[in-house]
Amino acid sequence: MSEVTEDSGVPAKKNIAISMFGNTTKCVDRCTELLKDKGYEVMSFHATGVGGATMESLIRENVFDAVLDITTTELADELCGGILSAGPDRLTAASEMGIAQLVVPGCLDMVNFAQIDTVPEEYQTRKLYSWAPDVTLMRTNISENKVLGEQIVEKLKNATGPVEIIIPLKGISQIDSVGGVFYDTEANSALFESIKLTAKDEVNVIEIDAHINDDAFARTLVERLLKLMK
Repeated sequence: MSEVTEDSGVPAKKNIAISMFGNTTKCVDRCTELLKDKGYEVMSFHATGVGGATMESLIRENVFDAVLDITTTELADELCGGILSAGPDRLTAASEMGIAQLVVPGCLDMVNFAQIDTVPEEYQTRKLYSWAPDVTLMRTNISENKVLGEQIVEKLKNATGPVEIIIPLKGISQIDSVGGVFYDTEANSALFESIKLTAKDEVNVIEIDAHINDDAFARTLVERLLKLMK
C-alpha cells in the first residue's frame, strides 16, 4: 500500500458550504441538488448559532472552495439578543480566506427566542410568531433591518475573493411571502435599500424578482456562484 502512487488524473471534487434554516429549506435543497448534479460536494450548516460558527471555523481550515450563504439569520440574533447568534465573526471567514462567496439576506426577517414567555420584555409588543412550542420568532423592524443591511456589506467589503449579494425581492423566508405572517414590504425595503446604499460600487448587489424559495431563485444562485468560482 505504501508503494501505491496517487492517481493525479482524477480531479478532486470541490466542496461548497451552504447555510440553511427551516424557512429556507426548499431553496437550499434545490441548490444542493443542482450543485451535486454538476459534480460538487455540498455540506449544509443549520443557522442555529453553533451551525454558523462551525461553518466559519471550517472555512478557516480551508475545507471549502466556495460558500453559498443563503441563511444569514444569525446576524439578526446577534443584533437583537436572540438565542441563535453565531457571534460577531459570522460572515467573515470566506472574506479572509479569499474564496468565492454568494450571500443572501435569508431569514433576516426573524430573531429567534425560546418559549414565548422567554422573549425579553422590550420585545413583548412586537410581532411574534410561535414556530414551535419552544421556538418563538420575532419579526425584525425597519430600524433593525437598516442596521443589518449595513452590517452585511461592511463584513464583505474587505473580501479578498469574489463576492456578490443576491436579494430575493418577493420575500426572504418561508413566512415572508404574500399572505405570510412575517410579510412586511416596508421592513424588507429598508433592508434591501440599506444593502444597496452601503454597497455602492464596492460590493456587487443583484436583485431578483422572486421569492427566496422559488426554483428560479435557486437556479440563479447556482449560476452566479459557479461564475464567481471561475
